[in-house]
Amino acid sequence: MSESIRFFLGNLTTPIGRLTWVVDDQGRLRAAGFTDGHPRMERALRAFSIGPAALLVSQSETRDANEAFESYFSGDFAAIDRLPLFAEGSEFQRRVWSALREIPSGETSSYGELARRIRNPKAVRAVGLANGANPIAIVVPCHRVIGADGSLTGYGGGLERKRWLLAHERPSLFSRQLAM
Repeated sequence: MSESIRFFLGNLTTPIGRLTWVVDDQGRLRAAGFTDGHPRMERALRAFSIGPAALLVSQSETRDANEAFESYFSGDFAAIDRLPLFAEGSEFQRRVWSALREIPSGETSSYGELARRIRNPKAVRAVGLANGANPIAIVVPCHRVIGADGSLTGYGGGLERKRWLLAHERPSLFSRQLAM
């Protein structure tokens, strides 16, 4: 009989709301998102609590993620890059999510650029759908994707959070949009 995976819940109050994440018993980040107004994260939390796996609150098991998120919100953007991840998705989604992680903090990319980066330039819409299905907010930085014309496009956590995250990572470029 195989052992069941245990999942641990962590959270942090940030300047833009409560960030919640799930880490598995191998220390891999499985999900992260804002729980207020973020239905995808709420669904993920329910899914991790169903079946033989248990969703447990544990400060010790989630310490690395907590420290990385605290560092990120304090301005050390590279801290989240060191977190081990495990995101369930199709091969295409995982390719898109991997490409998202290659966008440096303080920079942005368009859906078309991402499609070209994964060598599938006609898959712009599919890239958008994969971006929207990203289960690990901030660490897999879907907030760094903008429209081809430079406009802010949708974000599961809300456009105000997206503006804030972009301004946080590169204040000189996005500070005017925060004031809007």
